[in-house]
Amino acid sequence: MQIKKKYLFFLDKEGSEKAGYKPDAKLRFRIRYDKTKIVAFNVGYRVKLDMWIKDAQRCKSGSTHGELKTSATEINNEIQRLENLANEVFKTFEVNNQFPTESEFRDAFNEANGKQVGTEPDIPQTFFTIFDEFTRTMGWQNSWTPATFTKFATIRKHLYSYNSKLDLKYISEEDMLRFIDHLQIEGLRNTTIAKNVAFVKWFLRWAFGKGFYTGNLHLTWKPKLKGTDGNQKEVIHLTWDELMKLYDFDFSTAKKKVKDNSGNLLLDNQGNVQEVDLEEENKKALARVRDVFCFCCFTSLRYSDVAKLSRSDVKNRFISIVTQKTIDGLKIQLNKYSKSILDKYEYVQFQNNKVLPVISNVKMNVHLKNMGEIVGLNESQRIVYFKGNERIEEVYPKYELLTTHCGRRTFIVNALFLGIPAEVVMRWTGHSDYKAMKPYVKIVDELKVQEMNKFNLK
Repeated sequence: MQIKKKYLFFLDKEGSEKAGYKPDAKLRFRIRYDKTKIVAFNVGYRVKLDMWIKDAQRCKSGSTHGELKTSATEINNEIQRLENLANEVFKTFEVNNQFPTESEFRDAFNEANGKQVGTEPDIPQTFFTIFDEFTRTMGWQNSWTPATFTKFATIRKHLYSYNSKLDLKYISEEDMLRFIDHLQIEGLRNTTIAKNVAFVKWFLRWAFGKGFYTGNLHLTWKPKLKGTDGNQKEVIHLTWDELMKLYDFDFSTAKKKVKDNSGNLLLDNQGNVQEVDLEEENKKALARVRDVFCFCCFTSLRYSDVAKLSRSDVKNRFISIVTQKTIDGLKIQLNKYSKSILDKYEYVQFQNNKVLPVISNVKMNVHLKNMGEIVGLNESQRIVYFKGNERIEEVYPKYELLTTHCGRRTFIVNALFLGIPAEVVMRWTGHSDYKAMKPYVKIVDELKVQEMNKFNLK
């Protein structure tokens, strides 16, 4: 059987034509089927009357709505999601040859939408069921990666560990301050705590927009944590000389230093560090890791993007991708270095038509540290961070700090140092504001001072 239905998204105006309407209104979703049956739902957003296209039942592109300045894109995506969800629910009744009552359809739709059925107006009853609804909704709308879901699952565990009986109706700034104390007791760095705070505020903004939360912590809660202003951030990257050293390194002659169980270097009878030849398979693996890492250094790609880069993404002079993390469409021109790496693997077949021999992120990070030590990327690197009010400073050889994301950082620092304008670099990297570029600009300024001081040595 097939159920005939009609969908209508409309603004539920408040006020009157004579006295005047409020400039915005609640967005509602009405479903009519079998000519007489009607069910309606609150979409959860307020929309400006003059920014609503009645015929299209969508917000005007580029507009923002409500106190939170919610984008038209987010609202329109939610409208499309609810349409698709309604179609799926009707389909389940159709395949079972069942014509639902209004009550049956409402319950089925709410259940499919992840909401409690048969409770007071479709609102989940606890802080954590609302948080779960937030992760489901935002994950779907923003195409979260598994890593992002894991991140929010970790935040949920921290919140539950702090207070399993949190109540969104009565949550206070004191609760949140104690939550920060809880994270500090667990040993988290201030920078990590600041990220958790930002994510919790995102949840509160969403809950406020959906009507689950009536407070204003998402606007007023601004905890001050030492070392989170970006001035202390150490951006681990390779200098141009280090990058060229790595790019040109011949792994066919690579040797590895011998260490004891404590990690101390072993010396021979003449006092020289003992070295042994690497196995051929290991040499090949390190060379491939070097190529993938250097490709990131010359293109600004994140690991997630280089891992899924396919031959169809590579054009004659550029690569065209939609980023995994931010869903941005980027066009990145190739230079002679990135092109030479692609040419090296032009006739090598990889799974899923990939262009480069990318292994798992975990394995690659392990290989990067070994690779960096073999190549001699051992410049001392200072790391400064805070735990509460305690300032902690640690020094490592650079190779111990290498990760896949250092490739992207290396691209940005070297591009800025070469004099490429920041706005051009941002077009390649997908950064949307200059705030994210602040740590990189600081590094480049320091490098320029060092270079200028070379005149003083003459």
